[in-house]
This record gives sequence, structure tokens and C-alpha cells, in this order.
Amino acid sequence: MSIFPDRRRPPFAPELLLRVALAWVMICGLLIVTNLGAIMAQRFPDPDDVMRLLEVRDLLAGQSWFDVTQFRVDAISGGVHMHWSRLVDIPLVAVIGFCSLFMSQHVAESVALVLVPLITFGCALLLAGRIAWRLISEEVAGLACLAMALSVPLILQMRPMRIDHHGWQIVLALAAVNGLMARNPRTGGWVTGFSIAAWLAISVEGLPMGAALCGIAALRWLRDRRGREWFVNVMVSLGVSSLAIFLSTRGLTDLAEHCDAISPVHLALFAWGGLAAWALSRFEPMPRSALVAGFGLIAAGAGAIIYSIAPQCAGGGFVALDPLVTHYWYSSVGEGLPVWDQSASLALQVIIPPLIALMATLNLAANSRDWLRQWWHEYALLLAASLLLTVFVVRAGAVSGALAAVPLGWQLSQWVRTARNMRQPGKRVLALAGVVIALLPAFPLTVLTMAMPARASASALQLAGTQCDIPRSSDILATLPEGEIFAPLDIGPQLLYQTRDTVIATGHHRGNNGMRAVIEMFIGSPASAYAELKARGTRYLVLCPDLVEPSRYADAAPDGLMAQLLKGREPDWLEPVPVPGPGNMKVWIIRS
Repeated sequence: MSIFPDRRRPPFAPELLLRVALAWVMICGLLIVTNLGAIMAQRFPDPDDVMRLLEVRDLLAGQSWFDVTQFRVDAISGGVHMHWSRLVDIPLVAVIGFCSLFMSQHVAESVALVLVPLITFGCALLLAGRIAWRLISEEVAGLACLAMALSVPLILQMRPMRIDHHGWQIVLALAAVNGLMARNPRTGGWVTGFSIAAWLAISVEGLPMGAALCGIAALRWLRDRRGREWFVNVMVSLGVSSLAIFLSTRGLTDLAEHCDAISPVHLALFAWGGLAAWALSRFEPMPRSALVAGFGLIAAGAGAIIYSIAPQCAGGGFVALDPLVTHYWYSSVGEGLPVWDQSASLALQVIIPPLIALMATLNLAANSRDWLRQWWHEYALLLAASLLLTVFVVRAGAVSGALAAVPLGWQLSQWVRTARNMRQPGKRVLALAGVVIALLPAFPLTVLTMAMPARASASALQLAGTQCDIPRSSDILATLPEGEIFAPLDIGPQLLYQTRDTVIATGHHRGNNGMRAVIEMFIGSPASAYAELKARGTRYLVLCPDLVEPSRYADAAPDGLMAQLLKGREPDWLEPVPVPGPGNMKVWIIRS
């Protein structure tokens, strides 16, 4: 069946909005119910979510818009200057600020923790549904929304309490693709360029996919000389938008060449790309070989800018990390590891649906013609790029899952239609079961785990993470004088959220020196740790014994401080503080 929709459809028809709204309401209801326990207990999905809320609190309390320093982390060194963008803070500040007009700030924060991720998810649903609506059919638009709801990597980044930047990266990826779908290259190019610029301002990890999107625009120029407007507008928009976002969110207070955030070197890179693209277009018409050479010159110029201004950034955003921190912390951040270092269930979930979607996209291209055939080929390239990136960095699976939703929606409509036409009920059931497994490839493993009690309990323990009830147990710290807390990196943000104390370090790489100090003290001898803590004036040691991080230190240094603490052999310079409640959080006062 040939697929050739009417390009004159309105950008956001009422029918589309209604379908997406219905899907959003139903999915949000399910997400709230399934996450209600975490919402009520204030269990954040990730330490980054806690730190994001602390950043917003500081902003509302009067900290400068251009200052993202966390002054309660490694306070004796002046705090840790975070690399995060204020763009992600805007919706949180808006919701908390508005709700605070007629409720307490704590309740307003609770509303934002639920509402903002769901709004983010609604934006993603609308943008993915719009692609399906305009290019395939109304039915597929609804099924694409369903496919997004079933994408585990995607939904993990947009569930309640997940307020960090990953959700907005997904939205901006879909916005960039929507820009490429526009009929007008000027409008579409500027939308795509702005979306890439905002994506990179939030996280420079979007650079590979940003390059892929720019590559699609360049491919349009190679295929058709009239398509040069796409590349020029995307590149100029990227340069102009990046500068505008940088000035409006970072100002001129920090012009250092950071590798983990958009810095002057990146602005120079984008400016070069925009100017070079515009200059190259002035030479049209030219032989195709000259055009290819021009693209090569643009790429060579970009490389020259990087290596001449900030050669250290060629190694990535974490090149400045201390080797000890890299070994004990960065190499253990699961979401940043390749797919072969993940569990089988997660690996299946991030790879299989996008693979099916890639095949469906090629099938869509085969059943289309003219401009639409070219569009689906471009979409296949973007999907393949995101899937390849996911193989090496598994957290990229959220963007891959978002891009996969549209072709998966179409494929789902084909499978359901085929199953309906089967006369034998048994075959129909098997066909529908195959559809479920294709969308949720880890489902059989989940059922098998549930059928094996020993493994099920181990899995539950891993998901629960700890029996340490920090929200309740940390009340004991409020009865003690304020001071610096020595604690594992992973619980640092939660301690900051629940108390007025400071911590030596959290799991955020800009606090490299404090992170090294924490690791060295936990794997070092109790005597050396005491000397360092006494010199810092640290008052408390807080520990959740059943987390992975403490066991990592104990395994690395069986005679170190952490190993002694886990064995119940605390040194005499620690005075235990009774912690009420059922949790197992341990608190000690460090004797001076």
C-alpha cells in the first residue's frame, strides 16, 4: 500500500490535540498511580533530581540567575560551580513560584515534582504524534503515543519526580525533527537550529545527534541544489541561537573553556559553521565535487578551532576527572556505560524496539514516493545514529526510543490489522503476544524472574537500593548543630535536601577535588581519614550501609575506613548518634 499523505494538513489540528490529550491523561494517571509510593515518601529517582531542586531553591532564595554554584558542597573551597543550564530551571521556577502564591513552598515543590515531568512528557507526545499525524494517519498518531508510553528508557526520564534535564533533551530532539519536516526551509531550518542549540545548552552530550541533524540538512543540499537553504538556515540558526542562549543564561561571568558545557570555543565553532555555510552557498551553482570539498573544509575548520582553542575538549567532557574519581565513580555510573555492561533486560529494551522501528522506517520508505520516500530515508539515518550512540552510551536510549515511537506506531497498526484478519483464535493470540514482546522485549525475563523467588528478592533489593530512610532518619541531624557531613557521594544530595548542613562532595564531576577527598578517606586508613576530617572541621559522618557505593570502597580496601565501618568496628574518634525509626542509616559525631 502506497503511503502519501496530504502535506496541507494544519500544524496542530484540533483532532491531533484531542488524541494526544487523551493519551496523555491516561498515561499520566497510570504514572502517578505507579509512582505514588515514591511521591509520598520523597524518593527521588536519581541524585541529580535532588540537586536540580536544590538549584531551583537557591534561585528562588535570591541566588543570581547567572550563578549555578552549589555553595553547600565542599563549602570550605567556595562550593562547586555546576555545569547545568538554567533553561531546565525555568518550568520548575514557574510552577513553584505560581503555586507558592496560595500554598506553602514545600507543597508547591511537591506539585512541581509531579507536574513538570508530566508536562515534559506531554510535549514529547505532541511532537511525536505530530510527525505521525502529518505523515501517516490519525490512527498511527495515537499508536505512536502508546509506543512512547511503552518505551522503558524514555518513560524512566519523564516519570514523576524525574526533574533533571534528560526529559527536555528528548523534547528538543523531537522538536528538531519536526523542524526538518517543515515545508519552508527557512522556518524549518531555524526551528531545527534553535532546537539543537537549546539541546546543547542543556547537555553537550547532544553533540553527536546535533551533528547527525546538521548532516541531514547537508545531505539535502547534496541531493538537490535547491536544498542548500536547509543547511544554511540550520547552521546560521545554530550559531545565532547558541550565542543568544549563552548570553541569556550564562552571561559574561564565566568565559572559561569548559568541555562539559557550551563555552566560547563552542560558540566559535557554531559561528564558523554558520558563516562558512552561508559563504559556500554564494558559490552555487558549483560541481558536486566542489560542494563535497566545501563540506570537508567546514569540518576541517571546526577541528582546527577545537584543537587551537581548547585541545583538551577533544577527549570529551570528563577529561579533567582525577583517575581515582574516574575509577571509583564515573566508571560505575551505569547510564553512561555501553550496552554490553548493562543487564540483559535493559539491553533488550533499549536495542530491540529501535531496531524494529528502523526496519519499519525502511518499509515506510519502500511504500512511499517522491519527497516522502526521501524523508523516511533521512529518518532512518537519524534513528540509526541514535541507536549506534545508545550502544556506546545507554542513556541515549531515551532519544532513540522517542524517535522509534513513530515508525513503531505504524508497525503496530500493521500487526494489529494482520492479527484481526487471522481466522484461527490461537494464531491471533500468538500474533498479539508477539506484538507485546516486540514492544516490551524484557517482559519474558521479568516473568521468569518473578517465577524464581530467590532471584526476585535480589532484584527487588537492587531496585530498592537501600533500607536507609533518609527523609525520616535525617531528622536527627536537625537536632544537632549545623556542620559539614562526610558521607558517600550518592546520598550527598539527599542530605542537603533534608538538612541545612553541608557535605564534602556529591556525585557531580565539577566537584572533582571533594570527590577525590571522600574516596581517599573511605579507602584509606581510619587514622589518615581522621587527620583530614579534623583539618577540614567536618562534624558528622553519615552512612547507608547497604548501598552499592560503600561496598565498592570496602572491597577495594579491606582494611580501610569504610570496610571497618561496615564490619561495625568504628574508630574511637567517632561517637555514634542513635537514629530513631526502622531505617538503618548510621550517624556519628566526629570528635575534635
